[in-house]
Amino acid sequence: MGIRLTPQDPRFFELFAASARHLVDAAGELTTLLGASAEERELILKRVHEIEASSGEAAHAIIRQVNGSFVTPFDRADMHGLAVQLDGCVGLIEAAVDLIVLYRVDEVLPRVAKQVEVISRMAELTADAMSRLRSMKGLTAYWAEVSRLENRANKQYRRMLAELFNTPKADPITVMKHKDIIDALEAAANGFEQVALKVESIAVRES
Repeated sequence: MGIRLTPQDPRFFELFAASARHLVDAAGELTTLLGASAEERELILKRVHEIEASSGEAAHAIIRQVNGSFVTPFDRADMHGLAVQLDGCVGLIEAAVDLIVLYRVDEVLPRVAKQVEVISRMAELTADAMSRLRSMKGLTAYWAEVSRLENRANKQYRRMLAELFNTPKADPITVMKHKDIIDALEAAANGFEQVALKVESIAVRES
């Protein structure tokens, strides 16, 4: 990577790092949800809604900073897009939590826990990557690992679909509920890959 001549305002990188922490918080609540009682689930849902609201505020803070700055560390459109995508990932996790709680699903499919583990790892990797945006160093391993995890999530998603639809005498309503949940988890995993692709494209342009 060559010498970067664009001024490096630390406020931008601090804002992106703060925004990404909401991903880890939301993924943590999703993990806790799987083993929670009905009463605990309502509290978790409330916390996730609060995390999503804070995430939206963080995204707007980045956008305001971009719009109010004469010079930005990298392309304005990229910064705006990355902020929106980070917030979008939190929203996708919130959607999965919403469905599990609102559908009153007592037991999720066996592979859901593995899918949640993948999403949690993606959240941790993304948060770490956002803390290193300023230097742009060591990010290749980040987007490569997220891509690998997303492929793993896709395979698990297809297996869950197969198991769901191949279950003898399954109740159609129950099948629909579980499908919506695993669809939401798949969307969340895809969302993290889109963030990684955005970071990769930024790094390529800034190299």
